[in-house]
Amino acid sequence: MMAQKAPTVGPYTDQLADYLHYVTVERGLSANTRTSYQQDLTQLFQYLIKAKDACALNDVDRFTILDFLKQLETEGKSRNSVIHMVSSLRKFFEYAYAQEMIEKNPMDQVDPPKKAQHLPAVLTVDEVDALLAVPDTNTPLGLRNRTLLEVMYATGLRVSELVNLKLDDLHLEIGLIKTLGKGDKERVIPIGDIATDWLRRYLAEGRPFLGKQQVADVIFLNDHGRQLTRQGVWKLIKQMVRQAGITKDVSPHTLRHSFATHILENGADLRIVQELLGHSDISTTQIYTHISDKRLTEVYDKTHPRA
Repeated sequence: MMAQKAPTVGPYTDQLADYLHYVTVERGLSANTRTSYQQDLTQLFQYLIKAKDACALNDVDRFTILDFLKQLETEGKSRNSVIHMVSSLRKFFEYAYAQEMIEKNPMDQVDPPKKAQHLPAVLTVDEVDALLAVPDTNTPLGLRNRTLLEVMYATGLRVSELVNLKLDDLHLEIGLIKTLGKGDKERVIPIGDIATDWLRRYLAEGRPFLGKQQVADVIFLNDHGRQLTRQGVWKLIKQMVRQAGITKDVSPHTLRHSFATHILENGADLRIVQELLGHSDISTTQIYTHISDKRLTEVYDKTHPRA
């Protein structure tokens, strides 16, 4: 494999060329990976020439690297680009240290920025209502689908928890259901009157007509009387979302997100939401406060005359 000629970057040209030869010939990395490293390191060396008077590589310290990364952010580089840059620099300086080009690795105390946290899709209350209106509740399957949606939105259950619900898990006379979550952790969740009514109707008028030989204890069955699967719920919800005219990227987990966001917006305590969702760490639950803040801002912008 022939290594391509490295670009000219002042006093760092030979060091860059040696490294690119190393990753190409000795490590056998692809041309695309080599080009990626070359582009990242060229940016660093150009920065050192311009901002640091072409200081010796051995004089590059942690603060030099942090200044360079800050410059990238100032130039509008994406978070993922900066994360990639840190990875490229880490590999280069490990090589430079091993080759005794430098006495100390400046990347030892540099942490990559955390990846941006993408907020999950959340349905509005009107969108939830539109979705709930889709199933034809005059049929056993439609009654099952409406009940399934009602239970998910009323409880915030994960889809895996939903499909594994057993008849013995229902305590509808006191408005509670029991579920086994991640790590086999059992939790008891309140279920509202509306979802309770739909469950009772489905169990009386829908479930008995789903298949001739039914799984005895599972609540949600397919049309053959077998346990509904996670994939089956995913397909059902995708289909009903299209029928409802909702253009958001909706999955079964979206109803869980919507449940958490809506009860927080209506004053629920974060610790209570943590318990309802079965999160072991409250930091996982805190994402829903960011969603609420974002939605609050959107509503303000749309409704306030001077927003």
